[in-house]
Order: sequence, then structure tokens, then C-alpha cells
Amino acid sequence: MDEVRIGVAGIGGMGSNHTGYLTKGDGVPGARLTAVADVTPARIEWAKASLGDGVARFDTPEAMIESGEIDAVIIATPHYFHPPVAIAAFEAGLHVMSEKPAGVYTNQVKQMNAAAEKAGTVFSLMLNQRARGHTRKLKELVASGELGEIQRTNYIITSWFRAQSYYDSGGWRATWGGEGGGVLANQCPHNLDLWQWICGMPSRMRSFCYFGKHHNIEVEDDVTAFVEYPNGATGVFVTTTGDAPGTDRLEITGDRGKVVAENGKITFHRTEESASKFLREWPNGFGSPGVWTCDVPPARGDGGHITITKNWVQSIRDGGKTELMAPGLEGINSVELFNAMLLSTWTDSWIDIPVDGDLYLEELQKRAKASKAKDTGEAKTMDVSGTFQ
Repeated sequence: MDEVRIGVAGIGGMGSNHTGYLTKGDGVPGARLTAVADVTPARIEWAKASLGDGVARFDTPEAMIESGEIDAVIIATPHYFHPPVAIAAFEAGLHVMSEKPAGVYTNQVKQMNAAAEKAGTVFSLMLNQRARGHTRKLKELVASGELGEIQRTNYIITSWFRAQSYYDSGGWRATWGGEGGGVLANQCPHNLDLWQWICGMPSRMRSFCYFGKHHNIEVEDDVTAFVEYPNGATGVFVTTTGDAPGTDRLEITGDRGKVVAENGKITFHRTEESASKFLREWPNGFGSPGVWTCDVPPARGDGGHITITKNWVQSIRDGGKTELMAPGLEGINSVELFNAMLLSTWTDSWIDIPVDGDLYLEELQKRAKASKAKDTGEAKTMDVSGTFQ
């Protein structure tokens, strides 16, 4: 395929960001924005004024999908609609890029993944932090085995500070019925994805979520979770949108040392011998293995949204020969993790992973039925540029 005709479903903050780079002069090689869709009339008027008549406009994603104007779709709707729009696109034979999260609950993501596999088209997810140089290098370092078997992970990601005005920008935001979650469903799919991508999926979890602790919202804005891995390793994940200044630190301890990623810098503390061997054999009580420390240069990669889009488009153009940086089928992993965190809190119990999707949906629906959209006046479309982490 020489040229990929792209449509964007949902042209609020993130959707308009995608239309921005797609319509720039250098843009995405081999791609052209040919259509947009949004259910809000004001956004369609914005598209007419900003994008011109060369870009077709539709008042629903389904109408755009059925129009014949596009070969591929970028989905930037509210979270609940990611899987339904993706499924409609797959059934129409289109290629799909979805914003994070893959969905709100695992049952709907499984349906989406099944549709993707049946369609056989190119499916990616906007997990742009996988494209950052330091996260790529961290993944490479852990996968190489230099750290030894993982024993402990600690991820503190509290740099997602949000003011109340952020949540008040749309009646659907920070509600169970409209967004399906808070910091875990909105900001942290990136970090949950990196955590499992680099360290692997845990086998069970116990978590403590606090709802509206810092903001006037009904969903979680403060979370601490403890996990166990299949090999006996343990981990802790801490996040909030209420800390200032926040921290962005991932620490991974293995049998041969510790690696710390913080503020775009990677430091490797390597033990001179196996820690487990040393503690079994050292005869003098208080000793510890010798350690040398080095800074690890990052790999290439800026982590921009356009990087993931370019990779997706190239894979479409060459028939799937280009390996996807963020395969869409892997998006279910971060959904598993945040579903488990919420379900553990709701049931006050340990949760096995994979999560019980039916039980989670039952508990979510209880809260969604009681959910109330906020009266925020006229909906606002925020400029999201500069907010990406």
C-alpha cells in the first residue's frame, strides 16, 4: 500500500493532537488524514475550520468506518468506546490504532482482540512510552539476564499531578459511568504497561485504592498495590494525581544487582557475585557482595506519539513485515492490572491474575449505575500538548 488513508475517531484533546501531526508538512510518511468523526457538533465545526474541506467529517465513528474514505482508524474516544469502535473497524477490514487504555474491563478487550485476530489487519496501541530511549534500554538490560532473576520491583509514579479543573473539563471525566476509572484507567496505563513489559506479569495482587482522596471525583486518585510474581518475587506500585512534586522511579532488584530508572536516567548497581550465593556461603555475618555502579546510556527513541504512528503506518504499508513497537493485543495486560487493583479494593481481598472478568464487570456495573455525570457547563477541549510523560 503506497498511501494509508487515516481517519481519527474522536477529535477532543488527544484526537486533535493526532490530526495535528498528521496534517503537518513532514507528517507521517505514507499517510494522509482523510476523515474525522466526533459526536459533538462543536468539534465537527472545529474540524471544518481547522482542517478544511479536504478532510471528510462524520458525526459518528461508525459512519466514518463505513464511508470508504479510510483504510485505517486512530481511536481517541472516551475509554468505554475503544473496543466497540475497534471491533467495527476490524469487521470493515480496517487497520486500527487505539489510544490507551485498550478498554475499561478485560471482557470487552478480549472481544476486541478476537476481532483483531479474525480480521488479520494491523493493530497497534498508543503505548508511546515504549518508544522512549531509556525504557527501551531498560527492557533490553533486564531481558539480557545481566540483572539475574528478578527478586523485587518498586514503581513509584506520582508525577501525574492534576488540578480539579482537569476533572471538571468534561462531565464524563473521573466517573465510573463515563470513564470507568481514575488514575489507573487514564494516566497509568502507560506505566502499568511498562511495568509488565519490562518485569513480567504478576500472579496475584493486594491493593488499596482511595476514591476522591485529593479531588472532588468518584473514582480512584491514590493507589498502593502489592504483587507477587510466579517465581516468588514481589513488587509494589504506587501512584496518585495528588502529589506535588511527584516521583517517577522504577527500581528492579535481581540476584546480580539493582537497576534504577528515574527521570530518564538508568543506573546499574552490579554485584560482583550472586547475592543468593553470597548470603548462603558468607561466614562472617555482616558482609555483603561487592558492588560496582555505572550509568547506562539510553537507546535511541524520543517516545513521541508520532513515533508509534509512523511504526504502525510502516507496518501497514509493508504488509506487516515491520515489527510493531506496541502490538494492540498486548494492551489487555495493563487492563488486567488495573482491574485487579480496583477489584482487590472493592472486595477487600487478594486477586489472582488473570482477573475474574465477570466478577469485575459485575462490580463495575454497580458503580456505573450509581455514577453521576458532572454538570461542568459547556464541555472544554483541552490542549494536551506538553502533558505527555
